[in-house]
Amino acid sequence: MQKVFYLKTCGTCTKILKMFDLSGWELRELKSAPVTEEELAQMYAHTKSYEALFSRRSTQIKARSIDLKSLKEDDFKKLILEHYSFLKRPVFLTDQEVFVGNEKKNIENLEAFFKVE
Repeated sequence: MQKVFYLKTCGTCTKILKMFDLSGWELRELKSAPVTEEELAQMYAHTKSYEALFSRRSTQIKARSIDLKSLKEDDFKKLILEHYSFLKRPVFLTDQEVFVGNEKKNIENLEAFFKVE
């Protein structure tokens, strides 16, 4: 399995996707095809945390007046399944590992995974 979850309207996502050869990867645009419970479970199997998959930058947090400090693991899971913007992105998912988000360390790990010079 090789899947990438991203938003086509996110400049950072598209920039990161262009860095790698994704032939043979399934590209999933989250707004048109949201993450399924099964896919989220596969991501969770690697991270052992729904909070690690949760985007604290989602505009829905303010729109829904969500208090992040009061959320538990199940709350993070429920929110991610409810609205695509709660999933940190991009997410590169393989059978062996998952790469979540656009932090510098994650990009370095992706470069090592794809063997980018």
